[in-house]
Amino acid sequence: MRRGEIATVLGSNGAGKSTILKTISGIIDPRKGSIEFKGEPITARDPAHIVQMGLSHVPEGREVFPLLSVRDNLLMGAYTRKDKDGIARDMEAVCNYFPILRERFTQDAGLLSGGQQQMLAISRAIMASPDLILLDEPSLGLSPKLTKEIFEIVVRINRERGTTILLVEQNANMALNASDYGYVLENGRIVMEDTCAKLREKDDIKEFYPGMKEVGVRGERRWKKKKNWR
Repeated sequence: MRRGEIATVLGSNGAGKSTILKTISGIIDPRKGSIEFKGEPITARDPAHIVQMGLSHVPEGREVFPLLSVRDNLLMGAYTRKDKDGIARDMEAVCNYFPILRERFTQDAGLLSGGQQQMLAISRAIMASPDLILLDEPSLGLSPKLTKEIFEIVVRINRERGTTILLVEQNANMALNASDYGYVLENGRIVMEDTCAKLREKDDIKEFYPGMKEVGVRGERRWKKKKNWR
């Protein structure tokens, strides 16, 4: 993927999407292959070192610190930084992206709704001032309205801050509209890649991702059929 872009990885459950992000961020060691970030090999490096290089990971399921306040969760994201003025500016920036966080600033994160926790998790990643954010299933468990709102903010973050984003998402229609480049993953391997503008026009993508509809009352779901990617 190119610097400054949003790239998305599409795929069904179990395809290996989250594993890719965990491997990049050092949570899982790869069995083979290599990973480079900023021209430096980071394969199986300590996650703390990878964070200090400028990579933040927003995991599936948010994983905020439930007994810490919203403010303290945000400060945890900035723990590698020493620039107090920069931290204060980014604290203000994330509260402008997600105003509800300002309202809940002193509230324990565990008392936030699922959508608010997702906003906090994304904001905590921004507080590290990263060059690359790995964003895993931001729409998981959220309403369509809230999903749309979060995706709009993700695009804003990319455009305004120039932060590169690698997005894993099952809502293919939303992901393709928000991203510049896309990869389709099946059984741990990339079976298709292209610009999102071109992927949206491919029949395979139209059939198996944005439009997961049943054939009929007694029909089977098309996405359950075995797929031979072209």
